[in-house]
Amino acid sequence: MKNPLLIKFDTLYSSAPFSKIKNAHFKPAFIEGIKIAKEEIDSITNNKNVPTFENTIEALEFSGQKLDTISRIFFNLNSAETNDEIQKIAQEVSPLLSEFSNDVTLNKDLFKRIHLIYDIKEDLNLTSEQEMLLTKKYKSFVRNGANLSEEKKIELRKIDAELSKLKLTFGENVLAETNDFELHLTTKKQLKGLPESVIEAAELTAKQKNKKGWIFTLDYPSYVPFMTYAEDRKLREKMSFAFGARAFKKNNFNNEQIVLDLVNYRYKRAVLLGYKSHAHFVLEERMAETPETVKLFLNDLLNKAKPAAKIEFNQLSEIAKLDGIQQIQKWDSAYYSEKLKKELFDLEEEKLKPYFKLENVINGVFQISNKLYNLNFEEIFTIDKYHEDVKTFKVTDTSGNYIAILYADFFPRKGKRNGAWMTSFKGQWKKDGENSRPHISIVCNFTKPTETKPSLLTFNEVTTLFHEFGHALHGMLANTTYPSLSGTNVYWDFVELPSQIFENWCYEKEALSLFAKHFETNELIPMELVLKIKKSSNFLEGIQTLRQLSFGILDMEWHGNNPTGIKNVKEFETLSFKNTQLYPDVIENCMSTSFSHIFQGGYSSGYYSYKWAEVLDADAFALFLEKGIFDKETARKFKSYILEKGGTEKPMKLYENYRGKKPDNTALLKRAGLIK
Repeated sequence: MKNPLLIKFDTLYSSAPFSKIKNAHFKPAFIEGIKIAKEEIDSITNNKNVPTFENTIEALEFSGQKLDTISRIFFNLNSAETNDEIQKIAQEVSPLLSEFSNDVTLNKDLFKRIHLIYDIKEDLNLTSEQEMLLTKKYKSFVRNGANLSEEKKIELRKIDAELSKLKLTFGENVLAETNDFELHLTTKKQLKGLPESVIEAAELTAKQKNKKGWIFTLDYPSYVPFMTYAEDRKLREKMSFAFGARAFKKNNFNNEQIVLDLVNYRYKRAVLLGYKSHAHFVLEERMAETPETVKLFLNDLLNKAKPAAKIEFNQLSEIAKLDGIQQIQKWDSAYYSEKLKKELFDLEEEKLKPYFKLENVINGVFQISNKLYNLNFEEIFTIDKYHEDVKTFKVTDTSGNYIAILYADFFPRKGKRNGAWMTSFKGQWKKDGENSRPHISIVCNFTKPTETKPSLLTFNEVTTLFHEFGHALHGMLANTTYPSLSGTNVYWDFVELPSQIFENWCYEKEALSLFAKHFETNELIPMELVLKIKKSSNFLEGIQTLRQLSFGILDMEWHGNNPTGIKNVKEFETLSFKNTQLYPDVIENCMSTSFSHIFQGGYSSGYYSYKWAEVLDADAFALFLEKGIFDKETARKFKSYILEKGGTEKPMKLYENYRGKKPDNTALLKRAGLIK
């Protein structure tokens, strides 16, 4: 039987043939994919002709495409539709991929050819994109050990193999702990304060598990509303404890040693390559450039946000005292925030939700993309999906040209990790006269429809959808020659600009009027609610900023120094949080053991980039506010200078081309209400 992963996809738009792919196909496909990729590398190094940009750099750039396709499909499923078998395969193939990656970057003959071309790049009359590709390839080899001695290359291989396994195990443990907990309630009294829609969803979860009553889980659509509305403080405490203790309990899923191993291996790797720390290694290829810049940036914002955060915290404490609570705790945070919001703005999340039916919000995202970037979205039912919940769309421009395929996966389930993300099953590139278009995917965890209600989003979930769709636009509108410079392949502290700027449209009346319609009456969201949303847009911004900064600081503490002396994860974390802490510490809880962004995802030494990109997005959106939020010329500039260009030029140059100036944090501080 032929392995569907190894033959050309004979499908519409060459989309992944999910229905034909079995778990058993993956490992053989990886082994064969690596073999093919190695043969492609050999054909470059065995080429007797003088090394040229075309026969070496371009040939290398387009090698390994079969392996890339297999990897994208497999690791996307491992995040969105995993099971024990897939996780076992991931543990088996990750070291093979790590070894192959080392085989490439430590290949002396290949590097020799790249080096020769790099040395004469000034004489080659390259385009700016070709020059960027050459520089990126050369630096990638140097930064991954090409100049090391043979002995040190062996050591690097061992470190990389360990790191690939540790990251996987970390993620598996967090997922197992998230799935393992359930709060099973059996009396109506325990549900006091919870909205009807939340109760209904919990009843459905219990039914699906063949139990009577109501079940709440640590998945965000269940956890967040419970923490926001449940009046029973003891139950909120129980939920909060469970969430904060994920992978921190004395069981088989404990991540403490894994965290220590990860930071030590990353440090060891950086030192081996001649860097002071993992953060020094990472930030060399970021807009920020150094850990010192990041620390200055975070501390500057901390000094501006902390006074506001303390005032807001005192407001929450005062409102909690009315219920006899002398010391507000973490499990009171969302509950009293909601009460305070109602008091200050007469605004309740539950009053907003009927205006944000998921289908309407998706339609709104599509209409806004059409007004800005001339895109059309048509749901299609002729390509394979990896789960029945997934929706698929063909994206075209207003002239009917095919732009991309979009997969959208919105609801939580057992084999899917928490949170929201954008990814791709196929990148974009130009070759042999053809512009090969991307297949983009957005994955979220929103409340599922119940027997009586459609999926209604909180406003926070609306902004999440817009955020991920901003990333998707970056991927879908990619228009570069080389895949490794296309779409979201940009500096990590630049990648959040397209996602975060897109959130701004959620707060604008002109945009809301396109999609914020009551799910039963179709009535447009009342103007007074729009004004309240706008007024509350920087509600508790001091506390929110402090929270984000605390994560960025923790990340830099783990990765910006020598970690070899750290023996206790919790003690180290507590020390890192000392300048940002508002709530009393919970000794049984630990953030680091479930901090997937930095220990499983790609955000190690990069968590600061959310705030960094907020500075960019506030400054960039200020131009839309000045010209009009649907101004065609501003949108054209953002599309052609930011969204289409990928990583073909330095981000600051792209930004200045769009904005006509360097960014500054004035717009962000004003928007956040931290300065007048």
